[in-house]
Amino acid sequence: MYVIRRVYDVKPGMARKVATLLQQQGDAYSDAGQRGKVTVYFNGGTVPGENNRVYMQWEDDTIDSPYREGLTLAPEAMAIGAKTREHVISSRIEFFEKMIPAKMQED
Repeated sequence: MYVIRRVYDVKPGMARKVATLLQQQGDAYSDAGQRGKVTVYFNGGTVPGENNRVYMQWEDDTIDSPYREGLTLAPEAMAIGAKTREHVISSRIEFFEKMIPAKMQED
């Protein structure tokens, strides 16, 4: 099991707007069966931490290429992505292996 997190640095004052769009995009991907339930969180300057940053995170059994054979991306998700890009300065993706009982080591 993996945790996949996209991190977006956004233009000042746009974190909440981008978070809204990314939640809609993530829900479209989830509804199309292309990823697990998405959680979006952000800091628009109202809490401590990095300002103008938005995160979209989900869990998946595998790490698959978005260019894999037979995949047709959800058109509504693609349209929302286009709206998001105008507010994004940079983004990156992070991958983590989730700890589960079967992966735990003995002393």
